[in-house]
Amino acid sequence: MAARKAEVKRNTLETQIQCAINLDGSGESKLDTGVPFLEHMLDQVARHGLIDLDISAKGDNYIDDHHTVEDIGITLGQAFGLAMGDKKGIRRYGHAYVPLDEALSRVVIDFSGRPGLEMHVDFRRGSIGQFDVDLFHEFFQGFVNHAQVSLHIDCLRGHNAHHIAETVFKAFGRALRMAVEADPRMQGIMPSTKGSL
Repeated sequence: MAARKAEVKRNTLETQIQCAINLDGSGESKLDTGVPFLEHMLDQVARHGLIDLDISAKGDNYIDDHHTVEDIGITLGQAFGLAMGDKKGIRRYGHAYVPLDEALSRVVIDFSGRPGLEMHVDFRRGSIGQFDVDLFHEFFQGFVNHAQVSLHIDCLRGHNAHHIAETVFKAFGRALRMAVEADPRMQGIMPSTKGSL
């Protein structure tokens, strides 16, 4: 399988973002986004997905973190779309359950070529430190729309907001890892009866 890497730049009046990924990496991350809690979550994606991430962002954080978080999701989704290529030989589907103390989350993903997000995560408070928990949905919606994936995220139980967020992002990383892996029985085969994804 050819190297599955991509680099995307997104420049708007609200944000300037650079994102480089290696789907067959070792879980290294280099993150400079101005949003520390998001960086903590993206590091979980890299480590648990064994995906190398290099993301830098400058945004209008003096207003709030909304545009930066959403646009990082968009840019990461675009990078995945490029790095995946024609998707021949991949597993296509991935899923993971991840616990952290009292919290348990499940993430299921399909590199279907069709965007769809079902996110059912109830936080008992509105922020984790300075991070607005509503922005998690914006991040994942941006990713889904541009990676063209179906993504189901469910927090099955949990009380601590930090634990809940961490289980979601760890499970997301592990589901990504499974879905983009090469399936030795599918070499050169498109994982769809349609013949394309």
